[in-house]
Amino acid sequence: MMLESARRELESCGLARDNFFEVHSPGAFELPLIARRLAVRDDIHAVLCFGLVLKGETSHDTHIATSVAHGILLGALQTDTPILFGVLTCATLEQALARALPAEQGGLHDKGREVARAATLALEALKLASEIGVAARGTGFFRREADAEVRP
Repeated sequence: MMLESARRELESCGLARDNFFEVHSPGAFELPLIARRLAVRDDIHAVLCFGLVLKGETSHDTHIATSVAHGILLGALQTDTPILFGVLTCATLEQALARALPAEQGGLHDKGREVARAATLALEALKLASEIGVAARGTGFFRREADAEVRP
């Protein structure tokens, strides 16, 4: 559901279908490791992680969801590659479907599309962050002139 919606969104942004790599994780807990392995590849620009952690009778779901979120964040920071969190954490399957499905299929949020769009926006922001100029040391402000002098 979310994966197909993400594909449609990325294709609408110009990404060719044969540029998608799909790797299935045995569970949510393994997502950060698999995502990081993908993120270190030179031919991968962003990794979108999709999954579902349903609330159970114990607090196990909270531990898994927290670990997955931290692992995905850490992987993105370590690799300097966007790794997007598309893991739903819901109390019921009905809640998950409402968040996962596009409106035309009865959903409310279309998280696959949202995560794909966030990936494109993150890549645009990272590109801009790399191109905006040279920072004047100690000021916290950026100079936009390409030939700005940098003080040691």
